[in-house]
Amino acid sequence: MDIMLIMEMIIAAVLAAVLYTLIGIAPGTDETAVLAPVTLVLVMMGFKPVVILAFFISAIVAKKLTDSIPVAVAGIPGGVMSAPMVDHAMVLKKYGMPDVSIRKMASGSVIGTLIGVPLSLLLAGLIAPWGGHITQYSDQIFFAGALFLAFMTKNRWLALIAIVPFALLIQGLRHLYWGLGVVPEDTTVFTSFFLGITIGPVILKLFELLNVDIRNALPHQDKKEIKVKRRAGEKGFPNPFKILDKKEIGTTSLASSLGVLTFFMSPVGMTIFLGETLTSRIKDPVKKAARAISSMDGLTNSAYLAGVLVPLIALGVPLSPTALGPGIALFNAPPVFTEEHNLHHILSTSDFIIATVIGAAVAISLTYYVTIKYSQQICAFVFKYIPHEAMLGLFFGLVLMLAYMDAGWINIGGVLLVGLVAGVLHRWGVNYGVLFMTLYAAPWLVTKLF
Repeated sequence: MDIMLIMEMIIAAVLAAVLYTLIGIAPGTDETAVLAPVTLVLVMMGFKPVVILAFFISAIVAKKLTDSIPVAVAGIPGGVMSAPMVDHAMVLKKYGMPDVSIRKMASGSVIGTLIGVPLSLLLAGLIAPWGGHITQYSDQIFFAGALFLAFMTKNRWLALIAIVPFALLIQGLRHLYWGLGVVPEDTTVFTSFFLGITIGPVILKLFELLNVDIRNALPHQDKKEIKVKRRAGEKGFPNPFKILDKKEIGTTSLASSLGVLTFFMSPVGMTIFLGETLTSRIKDPVKKAARAISSMDGLTNSAYLAGVLVPLIALGVPLSPTALGPGIALFNAPPVFTEEHNLHHILSTSDFIIATVIGAAVAISLTYYVTIKYSQQICAFVFKYIPHEAMLGLFFGLVLMLAYMDAGWINIGGVLLVGLVAGVLHRWGVNYGVLFMTLYAAPWLVTKLF
């Protein structure tokens, strides 16, 4: 690997770290919604695969490092994965310790990354010899994954019943496009349907705002006031092993390791389950909250990294909720990447290692330092000058553009339909993972049913 390519990876990682440091602080930015479209655009623009991977890894680490800041400062999750930490962060805020909450969560993220990267690469190497056998049953695995994730959700019977109708919707639209000659019969519309699921809640909310009765019934409020107390910055480069005590380091390390080993499961579900389990016996509310948020943040980082790296290196198909979500463009982004020709087939083991290490190292070096030293200043800037709606509008526009590129004008209507159905199901309690797994399993499932 020549020095120019390494420089390109470093530049891409720096850009990702800067971009997703700001995005991570913005409240309510879903990980899939902000990572998948941008990664897909980079793929379509023809960037080198190893550069895209470095960008993606840096983006994951930076996003997970900073999405805890609005949680600690305002009790607003920066993303779906940080939502389980709100209650614990509010305990620390109640005791006047929001700065401690930020430091603990960010340090947990760093430990999760330091454990997640090498352990993911090791696990991928162990699974790789059986990759061919596993991918032969990928359709069945996707269907089993949909069933498993459905059983894990609170509204399990609704999630289970929704699998078949949602598969019929996906395949029905594909057959409609084939029948009308919109796309050739050997072309499967996938990416835009995936993105429609991703922003389903946004599409549903936009349609509801067109309903006069619903719009008038919404609460009308003035600008929300959020007070941010300034504090002195950290001197020198912060050390996560000094910010966390020995017990917090041990619990975070254990949670991060388990996050890698359970890469095929829902990261949100595992974060809630392990975070509460590992701290259930701690009586002191402050110690319990600090231990919980550091462990949870470590787990989310390691689970996200493993959920992309293990399937990407060992299998070449996205057999995890994370791979099916934020990382889908690395596996399937026709015509550039397909299941038969993606990063798994293009990059060597050393390419994966170098790109992953560069992406993670750059994000930690930049974002962790900034998070600890300037977190509250940046948070105040984002809350004041970067509207949440503007970011959602940007990603919504990207989805519509990619829908048109996939199958023309008719597919914009198809994506809106998929988004509406997905938005309703998600609001009713159906896990995103169930919908993503069903999207992949739909061709096999429909042929088996009929």
